[in-house]
Amino acid sequence: MRFAKTAILFIALVFIAPMAFAGAWWSTVDRPSSWRSADWSATGLLPSPSASTDAAIYVLSARTGGFKGAFSVHSWIVVKERNAVSYTRFDKVGWGSPIRRDAYAADAAWYSNRPWIVAHLSGAEAEAALPRVEAAIAAYPFSNRGDYRIWPGPNSNSFVAHVLREVPQLDAVLPPNAVGRDYLSGGEWFALDPDGLDVHVSLAGLIGLSAGLRSGIEINLLGQTAGIDFNGPALKIPAIGRVGF
Repeated sequence: MRFAKTAILFIALVFIAPMAFAGAWWSTVDRPSSWRSADWSATGLLPSPSASTDAAIYVLSARTGGFKGAFSVHSWIVVKERNAVSYTRFDKVGWGSPIRRDAYAADAAWYSNRPWIVAHLSGAEAEAALPRVEAAIAAYPFSNRGDYRIWPGPNSNSFVAHVLREVPQLDAVLPPNAVGRDYLSGGEWFALDPDGLDVHVSLAGLIGLSAGLRSGIEINLLGQTAGIDFNGPALKIPAIGRVGF
């Protein structure tokens, strides 16, 4: 009985309270009423692709649309080969063919929400990692029509998290409010990053744990994540995101 009370208190304080706060905050934010009225234009966040001959890889996230934007972000991948004069963007979406290529500008707003850079590689490091990124995208098991589920996954964040796990050179994890990121590829319950730095255990993205030098310590519950990042000191707060010290 004491354990049950402690568990309920933990969930209430660590998960429910931040989500309630995020919901209250989001209700005060001015946002578009539909995707038709939303801004999907380029934000100027990324440098012009012609400004450098170097290869580049970016992972971006932005708050998603509707009331679910209070609790989750949408994530995508942008790549540029050496000497290329344009970026290539990859998203997973919930309509039509799931893996979209260049459906939007590389750094476009998502439902009027400005993105930020989660991970970035450039130069020789990016050039070396590009084949692994392309292979991970091509091998993603949920890339057919109907292979999208907004919650608990596989969704846009499940796709990007798969690429991050397969390409440890990017040395990053998605924000804690990237709902679906813990839905493992192929519906597996266990995954070990290729470099052995992170281990993941998940029951269909509903409940699980991640631990390692990259993830720190994370508890995943119903698509949200709470934890501590020791490498770049920060708290991982459900619905709110990563709060660094």
